[in-house]
Amino acid sequence: MSAWVLPDHIADVLPSEARHIEELRRDLLDTARSYGYELVMPPLLEHLESLLTGAGSALDLQTFKLVDQLSGRMMGLRADSTPQVARIDAHLLNRAGVTRLCYCGPVLHTRASAPHATREPLQLGAEIYGHAGLEADNEILTLAFDCLQAAKVQAPSIDLADARLVKALLSEVSLSPARLAEVHAALAAKDSAELAVLTRDLPQVVHQGLLALVQLYGDASVLAEAEKALPALPAVREALQSLRYLAQHLPGVKLSFDLADLRGYAYYTGVRFAIYAPGASDALVRGGRYDEVGAVFGRNRPAAGFSLDLKALVAVVAPRALQAAIRAPWRDDTGLNATIAALRARGEIVECVLPGHESEVDEFHCDRELIEAAGQWVVQAMH
Repeated sequence: MSAWVLPDHIADVLPSEARHIEELRRDLLDTARSYGYELVMPPLLEHLESLLTGAGSALDLQTFKLVDQLSGRMMGLRADSTPQVARIDAHLLNRAGVTRLCYCGPVLHTRASAPHATREPLQLGAEIYGHAGLEADNEILTLAFDCLQAAKVQAPSIDLADARLVKALLSEVSLSPARLAEVHAALAAKDSAELAVLTRDLPQVVHQGLLALVQLYGDASVLAEAEKALPALPAVREALQSLRYLAQHLPGVKLSFDLADLRGYAYYTGVRFAIYAPGASDALVRGGRYDEVGAVFGRNRPAAGFSLDLKALVAVVAPRALQAAIRAPWRDDTGLNATIAALRARGEIVECVLPGHESEVDEFHCDRELIEAAGQWVVQAMH
């Protein structure tokens, strides 16, 4: 095997894609900043016990581990930035009121999440801490949607669910972890036959409610159907009211609901959402409410947020136009060099052609050139 062959699901990012990713990163972070979100930069590497505190076995299996040469302690390369941002909110900032934070950086996964996915996503996200009301859920969902609009994603659609529904239906019954996992799997697969067998000895209201969930997916009419089909438990009503509130605050957006969707079940505590777009094999954005995220850091306060992979995002949006540039000769000429420096200071891209070489740069559109005329260096359009 050649020494320069990269590991599976790890790849170099070449100039055109790298430029596009970087432009998206700037646009999306600027969008978050326009909402008042402050940028943080958690470390890529942490002590393992800190990195995995409260993260659960799934994140443990996704985390690369190594030994610190300085301390001898086990270290981990982050597989998700959200727990780190929760730690920053809880311990380093420790603010009393609402805190809005955003971030962007690489994360590493021991296994790819899909056949063609990278094991080194470039994760961008935003988190809002300190407000339990639906206003925070609405803000984080609106910000996520605005980020995709800033990226010029065509025809995005939002899928909504709520983790409280299944939890409410199962709150009064005791199931072994193995059987609970089977119930969750049947719900996720919408396997009514298997679910009926697994829940046949549960109270009738629970049995019927779980079977109803399997059928409750589609447009906004699902919420009205759910009110009739599900038991009138306070948590069920609250979840349905939350979904209706968010739907009403997203006019003109294509919405769908899947009330049996259990992705992130152990993590989310309320509304969760996924945003899809044509050409994407999976959701481009995932997020929702996860009020328990800071509990392991000794500060259990409300939280909501979202994250996305910029590498996945760039694959489904149209390429951007090349930035205009100026071509200049290379000479040991004080006047020429002063002119080039002044152009660059004004924000222009000036590409110097080195002696004996034509430029091979293909990431800029040189539509002008710097020429000498009457003893002065001037910019003129290229023909």
